[in-house]
Amino acid sequence: MKPPPPLDADDAVAALSALAHPHRLAAYRLLVQAGPDGLSAGVIATRLDLPPSSLTFHLQQLCAAGLAGRRRASRMIFYAADYAAMGALVGYLTENCCGTAATCVPACDPAAAAPRASGRKSA
Repeated sequence: MKPPPPLDADDAVAALSALAHPHRLAAYRLLVQAGPDGLSAGVIATRLDLPPSSLTFHLQQLCAAGLAGRRRASRMIFYAADYAAMGALVGYLTENCCGTAATCVPACDPAAAAPRASGRKSA
């Protein structure tokens, strides 16, 4: 399997814009956790306590940005995160991390970064 093409600035902005809403971010995190099989729209709506019409709008935004895909199984629609697109976005954001300064490279490595409990970095 070949890697996805690198993102350009417009693709990165579209992906980040799609994630810049609390419901879409929550839905995307659920999809990432669910794995490649994804989740049905009904399960996502229940877990996020969102009306189906609102959820559909948000999931369409994630799909349009290339961060998720959908498939139909009988009468149900399943959504799944596109892990290659997620990797491409993270790669775009970190491709020039710290320029050539070797001292800060570990800070740019997502695997080396410690999770933050609050979600925000303290000053």
